[in-house]
Amino acid sequence: MLQRLSHLWARIEMGLAAALAVAITGLVLLNVVTRAMSASIFWVDEAAIYAMTWMTFLAASAAVHYGQSVAVTLFTDMLPPRAARIAGRVVDMVVLIFALTMVWLCWRWFLPLDLMRAGFDTVAFQGATFNFIYAEPTLTLGIRKFWLWLIMPLFALGLTLHAVANIARRAEAEATA
Repeated sequence: MLQRLSHLWARIEMGLAAALAVAITGLVLLNVVTRAMSASIFWVDEAAIYAMTWMTFLAASAAVHYGQSVAVTLFTDMLPPRAARIAGRVVDMVVLIFALTMVWLCWRWFLPLDLMRAGFDTVAFQGATFNFIYAEPTLTLGIRKFWLWLIMPLFALGLTLHAVANIARRAEAEATA
């Protein structure tokens, strides 16, 4: 069940990342054309930057699921099989610890319970917490930045799911071997 959920979430992440890659290409081309015509659209650069940020975090999380994240295997390739398996478990645990730390940091950043206690009134939330995350607008798009920053908790949760699934998959493979 956990493996299927991780796989489904990774497919969703990759689908969204691919759609964002197309959007980035379109935005960059739009920017080139409008600048060549001396009719620049001022929000296009910012939209492309945020789309690239989302694409990167989504693809990075999915890469953990697919085992395609950047790795230096020089050390583990020299280890005997048993030590290499242990090193693999340690790496999986480090990824999980990082993911859980990200979840905790996002929780502290977004403070969802405090926002609920304030009745989703962002002005009351800001007065009680001195956290202005829900008030800051983007420079040119005119939307609240927290909508764009939501990629961080999504990344953290996806990474946690994939890390737990990888640990379970490794444990299952070692138990059957």
